[in-house]
Amino acid sequence: MNDAEQPVSLVGLLDQLVLPPEPAPVSMVPQTGGWLVLAALALILAGWALWAGIRRYRDNAYRRAALAALKLAGDDPAAIAAILRRTALAAYPRQAVASLSGSDWLAFLDRSGGGDSFRTGPGQALAEAPYHTVGPVGALSETAARWIRNHDRAAVT
Repeated sequence: MNDAEQPVSLVGLLDQLVLPPEPAPVSMVPQTGGWLVLAALALILAGWALWAGIRRYRDNAYRRAALAALKLAGDDPAAIAAILRRTALAAYPRQAVASLSGSDWLAFLDRSGGGDSFRTGPGQALAEAPYHTVGPVGALSETAARWIRNHDRAAVT
């Protein structure tokens, strides 16, 4: 028997296999302009979100300062009244806030984010605190902190 007549074995066939050539590497660069436009829009959106976040952080610096001062004030109604006044002057136009006192001041605080906590709740002590010695009012600090965090700057009288 010659080589042509010899039976072919599986191992012999496997030895004859030739590996295919490796394909060219896939490019990671987008091949169409739509992806580039989408990437540019995503970058613009991310930049705008960053800018808006920084602006919001800076715009609320007076709130952070007021909350820090409120922690130092404890439950002293006179100190809390001064902190709320400074906060309102920072957030609203001076002519809308500076002349308010007594029940008008408490109504402004309720209207701008206090609910009814100032006219009918623990905030009533603020009307007398700058003028008379008032003892500590327990929930006044929490009420003031809630107003500082939640007051609406668009609610101008």
